[in-house]
Amino acid sequence: MELNDAQIERYARHIILAEVGGVGQQKLLGSRVLVVGAGGLGSPLLIYLAAAGVGTIGIVDDDAVSLSNLQRQIAHGTDDVGRPKVDSAVAAAHRVNPEVVVRPHRQRLDAGNALALLDDYDLVADGTDNFDTRFLLNDACYLAGKPLVSAAVLRFDGQLSTYKAYAGAPHPCYRCVFPEKPPPDLIPSCAEGGVLGALAGVMGTLQATEVIKELLGIGQSLSGRLLIYDGLAAEFRKVRVPRDPACALCGEQATIRDLGQHAA
Repeated sequence: MELNDAQIERYARHIILAEVGGVGQQKLLGSRVLVVGAGGLGSPLLIYLAAAGVGTIGIVDDDAVSLSNLQRQIAHGTDDVGRPKVDSAVAAAHRVNPEVVVRPHRQRLDAGNALALLDDYDLVADGTDNFDTRFLLNDACYLAGKPLVSAAVLRFDGQLSTYKAYAGAPHPCYRCVFPEKPPPDLIPSCAEGGVLGALAGVMGTLQATEVIKELLGIGQSLSGRLLIYDGLAAEFRKVRVPRDPACALCGEQATIRDLGQHAA
């Protein structure tokens, strides 16, 4: 696929990067990414993916925009309150780049539809805010052989990693890092614990960077490393996360064989 004159101008700052170039930009235009969650993380993520020229972006979310979302969910505006998030997210992506295909999936991801949704995409980006969906996405991506770039935010802290345990050792899956869902009183939801709005922008943008790196096969993958950001201290640190031989999903004697067993 040859880039036309408008595309050469639009993506000029990518094309002059030796790690991307015209070939890499063409690869982005042919890539398909599924973004799960059109909220605080999904908003900057999907906007930057659209700006980067990722050719097909799917957005999974069954929620509608509320006024309390607007402090951090920048894909939506005041006029969108009450509107399905997937609809305002599609509009936001197309305002930035009308040539990309943006597919709305207004539904809740569950064990019955996850594999079918993933089938049409090359990579999955998890921008959800609950552990049940994170475990489900991890298991679905492992079973489908799809890379997963997952981020999370709470209060002033964020974390990010890439999971592709399907590629074999030494790559871990999400369950290698978090074997079980933590008690609700230990890690509250954003609605209970709060979140700095700009922090979602920081982590969603970092997530977009990792997605693009994985699509292009450039740089050092975050697989096997957990990036942790302390917003109050303005500090980043990386923690190595090895594959767990006893992991229920990808370990030597795995017990999870299908999504019907996904619950943590």
